[in-house]
Amino acid sequence: MSLNDPLSNVLSQIDAYEKSGKKELITKNNSRVVKKVLSIMQDHKYIGGFEEINDSKGALLKIHLIGSINKTGVIKPRFSVKKDSFEKFEKRFLPAKDFGILIISTSQGIITHVNAKKKGLGGRVISYCY
Repeated sequence: MSLNDPLSNVLSQIDAYEKSGKKELITKNNSRVVKKVLSIMQDHKYIGGFEEINDSKGALLKIHLIGSINKTGVIKPRFSVKKDSFEKFEKRFLPAKDFGILIISTSQGIITHVNAKKKGLGGRVISYCY
């Protein structure tokens, strides 16, 4: 079975596991984008960590949940955002000012909207987490 959006599948699984109170998630969706988004979430203390498990069928991701995610998801369509217009997307996808993160794909890699503001970069909005 092929998946259309691995990042969306992982974030929806994380959301469901957080709501049910589980502490660990094992998923087959393993890509560089998923790993980068998970590392950003780990840096901001939304997940405990993740590790790659090599199986005979392929690599799996084991994600440790700590119960600090209220909501996470992917933003579709991937809106273009200029360096001065982050506030519009913060109001749309985050519940309050300075609460949560938007994850942006820029020319310098995948970073949060706060870092993109500091660096003066625009890009495409990928996902949110709060």
